[in-house]
Amino acid sequence: MTERILSVNWDKPDSHKLATYEANGGYKAFRKALKMEPEAVIEEVKTSGLRGRGGAGFPAGVKWGFLPKDSDKPRYLCINADESEPGTFKDRYIMDLDPHMMLEGILITCWAIKSSDCYIYIRGEYADTTRVLQDAIDEAYAKGYLGADVVGSGWRLDVTVHRGAGAYICGEETGLLESLEGKRGNPRIKPPFPAVEGAFGCPTIVNNVETIAAVPWIIENGGPAYAAIGVGKSTGTKLWCISGHVKKPGVYETPLGIPFKTLLEDYAGGMRDASKPLKAVIPGGSSVPVLTAEEAMGVNMDYESLGEVGTMLGSAGCMIMEEGTNMVWVLATITRFYAEESCGQCTPCREGTSWVDDILWRLLEHKATPAEIDLIDNLCNNMIGRTICVLADAMVMPVRSFLQKFHGEFEAYFEQQKNETGTRIKVTG
Repeated sequence: MTERILSVNWDKPDSHKLATYEANGGYKAFRKALKMEPEAVIEEVKTSGLRGRGGAGFPAGVKWGFLPKDSDKPRYLCINADESEPGTFKDRYIMDLDPHMMLEGILITCWAIKSSDCYIYIRGEYADTTRVLQDAIDEAYAKGYLGADVVGSGWRLDVTVHRGAGAYICGEETGLLESLEGKRGNPRIKPPFPAVEGAFGCPTIVNNVETIAAVPWIIENGGPAYAAIGVGKSTGTKLWCISGHVKKPGVYETPLGIPFKTLLEDYAGGMRDASKPLKAVIPGGSSVPVLTAEEAMGVNMDYESLGEVGTMLGSAGCMIMEEGTNMVWVLATITRFYAEESCGQCTPCREGTSWVDDILWRLLEHKATPAEIDLIDNLCNNMIGRTICVLADAMVMPVRSFLQKFHGEFEAYFEQQKNETGTRIKVTG
C-alpha cells in the first residue's frame, strides 16, 4: 500500500490521546485552514474528489457548497456515526483509535461551512467508543481547540455527542436529524434537503465519520495530492471492513481501485479453509447486490468498477463466504434484519419487507410454495423506488441478486420438500 491516511496512527501507543496526535502533526492542518478563506477550504476538498464514505459516495465538497448563501439562520454540521449497516465497523475504529483525527476534520469542516455547532450522532450500542470520544472532546476543550475562542481566533465551536437508541433507520440522514431533534426517527420527504432545511429547521451538512477524518490530510497535503491516490473518480484511500470466512478479518486501508483478489489474499490472508474456496462476496454492506466468486475475483474495489458488475461500494462492509455456505439462510438473515428495522412509515416497506422475510423463512422450514418465490419479484417491484427513504431498496437489491445468482439453491429446497415435507432443514451459516 502506498499511503496510510486514516489508520496512520492506529499502531502507536495511546493513539487516542491528544498528546499522541499532536506529536504526530495533529491539528497543524486546522491551523493552516484557519489562515484560508472558508470558500478556499471547500474548493480544496472539491479538488480532492473526496466522496462520502457512508455509502452514497456523493462528493463532499460539492455537498458543502449546497448550503444557501443568503440565509441568516445558524448552520450545523452533523456527523453520522450511527454505523448500523451490517458488516460495517470502520467508523468505530476511527473513533476508538484516533478520535482527534475526526475532531480536526470537524474543526476544518465547520470553519469551511461557517458553522459554530457540531453534533456527533453515535450508535447507541457504541458505549465504550462514546466514552473514548467524549474524553477526546474534553481534551480538545481543555487545550482550546473547542469552545468560545478556538485557539484565540475569536471563533466559537461546540461539539456535542448524541447517542442513538439502536435504530438502523437513524443511519439515514433525515431519520438521524429527526432523532437528534428528539422525535421518532422517521425519514423526511426530500426536498427540502438537509443542506437547505436540516437540524432544527436550519441549513445542515451531514457527513460520515470516515469522510470527515480524511479532511485534515487533504488540507495539509493539498487536494491534488489526494486526487492522485486511487483511480479515476474514486480518489483517496478507503477503509475496508473484512468479515466472514477469511484468516484475518478486520479493517484494512488501501487506495481505492485495489483488486478484490489482492484485498482477499494479501490483506485478509485468504480463505480460512483451503478446502473451501470462495463462493460469494457482499462487497459493501448487507444492502448491496452479492457477487459470485468469479465476479469478485475479477473486480477492482472502487465505485465505478463495482457499479459495472452490478453492485455498489456502499459502506465497504466486505462479507466473504466460502463454498458450503447456505445462501438461502444468508438471504433470510438479511431480510429479517430489514423487516425488523423498517420504521413502518411507508406501507410498501412496512408490509413488503415482512412479507418477503416471511416467505424466505418458511422456505427454510419447507412450508413455502414455488409460486411464493415468484411472488417475491412482484413484491420487490412494488417496493423499490416507492418509499420516502431507501430502506426498502436496500432489501430489494440483495434479494434480487441472491435469487438471480443462486437460484438453484432456492429451487433445491422445493426438491427436498417433495421428499421431506414438514421436515426442518438443518441450516448452517
